[in-house]
Amino acid sequence: MADLESAPVQRGEAGTDPVEPLPSPDDPATFEFPRVTDVAPQPSRPLTIAQFTDNYGPAPSGLLYAVQFLEREVLKAGHRVLLVAPEAKGPNPLADNPHRREIRMPSVPIPGAGIRLSLGRDLEFRLAQLVADPPDIIHVHGLGGVGLLGMWVAQRAERPLVVTWHTDLEAYAEHYWHLGPFLNAAYRLFAMRAESKPWAKLRKLRFKRPRRGGAQLELLQAASDMLTTADLVTTPSDKTGKRVLELAPGAKVKVVPNGADPLPERKPLPHGKGPRLLYVGRISPEKNLDLLLDAFELVRDFEPNAELMIVGDFQDTAQALRRRLQRAARYGGVRLVGRVPHDDLATYYGSADMFVFPSQTDTQALVLHEAALCGLPLVIVDPELNLVVDPGVNALVARPNMVSLSQAIMSMLRLLKDEEFATKAAARSRELAGQWPIERQAKEMLGIYTDLMAGRPVALSDYLKPDLGRPRLSGRLH
Repeated sequence: MADLESAPVQRGEAGTDPVEPLPSPDDPATFEFPRVTDVAPQPSRPLTIAQFTDNYGPAPSGLLYAVQFLEREVLKAGHRVLLVAPEAKGPNPLADNPHRREIRMPSVPIPGAGIRLSLGRDLEFRLAQLVADPPDIIHVHGLGGVGLLGMWVAQRAERPLVVTWHTDLEAYAEHYWHLGPFLNAAYRLFAMRAESKPWAKLRKLRFKRPRRGGAQLELLQAASDMLTTADLVTTPSDKTGKRVLELAPGAKVKVVPNGADPLPERKPLPHGKGPRLLYVGRISPEKNLDLLLDAFELVRDFEPNAELMIVGDFQDTAQALRRRLQRAARYGGVRLVGRVPHDDLATYYGSADMFVFPSQTDTQALVLHEAALCGLPLVIVDPELNLVVDPGVNALVARPNMVSLSQAIMSMLRLLKDEEFATKAAARSRELAGQWPIERQAKEMLGIYTDLMAGRPVALSDYLKPDLGRPRLSGRLH
């Protein structure tokens, strides 16, 4: 593929006609989008796989690492990677690979979310550039300005579109309801500018404040459209696959869990007087850390020397949560570690007695896999996060309230006093997590890319059934 940070070039592959030079993106009166109808590449040559993601820093996250792990394996298999993401600083260990290119879209920060949002500046130029010299496969990771750009490139360049759905969008819309109107306005602006001659419509566009819930509803509709349009939707868990089918009953869904490999060995931290509970992950409201803090207060009534260690960036979270965490660190046995490089996390996993995960919004939770690979027993509140969970053997599943969670933690502490149970729990955690290495995920995804390029059908996860107790969001949502 051509270097996408320079002007578009003529395509020179056999069997294709050169594309006429594009008019300047600064001339809206004449700007049009070319369509590319060249034949699919032969399987014998390396493919260019484009990864479109709206979450590529600045804060580390499970989605960021999942995309980077996949990029690494695609490159190892001899293919090329194009990353399209918002402009953001963050961990980017693959940046210097000669077979990898990046397009970074102008972006603004989303307060408290640890991500940046692309608002569509340079959209017309980038869209035309990508359509003129398209990748072989478009792989979109979720809804957002960049994800929508990927969908439009796939449609106009007639390339296979894979969407990986990493997020429980309804749950996030609930926690970030105050951002709904802003995100919706950005989406509408982005969609409008993707049209071939948007300027006349943009001059007439008048944004009005939506009714309560209206912005979230329109975002859910956009998600439904994207999921239905995709040639294939992959999800990291059965839980997410069911949510996709509730949102878009016509979507073609295949479950492909994100892989995790054992972390580099590190010397564990010294242990305190009492048991150490560990949480690793983003410090944000949807992770349900208030519930964990409430439950830990009850645990301390029975285990005064117990310590709760929280690893993650607490400085850039919602003010109320940050203040509560800081107060708990001063008076309540909580230790705030802050952000830690991914390769150093084994220091903290290796020093804990158990891993406690209070989130109900995660779609797989790679941190559960990392903790299990380190042999930790688990206490969770979401029974659908079950890939590395064997209840009663290496894990306990609490109800999402402070009394139930505190009782599950105390029960696990009592069980761990039995050396035989502790040994079996550690072995079972490692066994379950070992079934989902990054290599397995990469092999699945590379097989999907190859099948789509060859026009072969991809086997779907037909056993997934949406929850009939939840609203079926089929058809138009409004």
